[in-house]
Amino acid sequence: MGRSLILIYAGICYLLFLGVFLYAIGFVGDFVVPKTVDSEPRGGAFDSLLFDVFLLGLFAVPHSIMARPGFKARWTRIVPHSAERGTYVLVSSLLLALLFWLWRPLPTVVWEVERAMGRVVLLTLFWIGWVLVLWSTFSIDHFDLVGLRQAYLHAVDRPYEPRTFRTPSLYRLVRHPIMLGFLIAFWATPRLTVGHLLFAVANTLYILAAVRLEERDLVAHHGDIYRDYQRRVGMLFPKRLFRLR
Repeated sequence: MGRSLILIYAGICYLLFLGVFLYAIGFVGDFVVPKTVDSEPRGGAFDSLLFDVFLLGLFAVPHSIMARPGFKARWTRIVPHSAERGTYVLVSSLLLALLFWLWRPLPTVVWEVERAMGRVVLLTLFWIGWVLVLWSTFSIDHFDLVGLRQAYLHAVDRPYEPRTFRTPSLYRLVRHPIMLGFLIAFWATPRLTVGHLLFAVANTLYILAAVRLEERDLVAHHGDIYRDYQRRVGMLFPKRLFRLR
């Protein structure tokens, strides 16, 4: 694959990711998009539950396996290094789109906040969660995370150097602010249905498992630097407040 084609490919992967990310906000928040976590139910409750669990697993397993260094080492014998991250983003986006398309809502209400102030607080937290996700990606390197930097450097014939370990902004408070943002967004809702609860619980369990696997890889790569970071900073909740600067 030529240099320009890889850059175009990475750009297409990124645009798909951006579209799926924006759709995810409406899907979880139950607004604007045609199919949401709480749309009209289809089929029996038990069958829908099993099918939704299958869809969640169909996303979680490849998403986690493709992020492991061992898989990447084998995968890049087939896919160019400059396209590896973009391909990861592409596969993850397609699997999420499939989940959104085939999701079977379970509309039974678990809780519903009726007071206006309570709804405002929860909806504010919902948006804070999504802003936290985006802000955290740009705090490190958004375009490296989505594979555009790798493809661009390849296109201009410059060597790719992984970003050095650093802890900007919110990374001084928690080690995984992106995942914290997702957790806040998934749980902050004034109306929680069984389907939304399933989505939130499954993703919470996946996040807890995924960050532990990621941290194992980070320790293997960075050694004592990351171990010291683990001692000082909480994984998803602050151990203490640092001054952000």
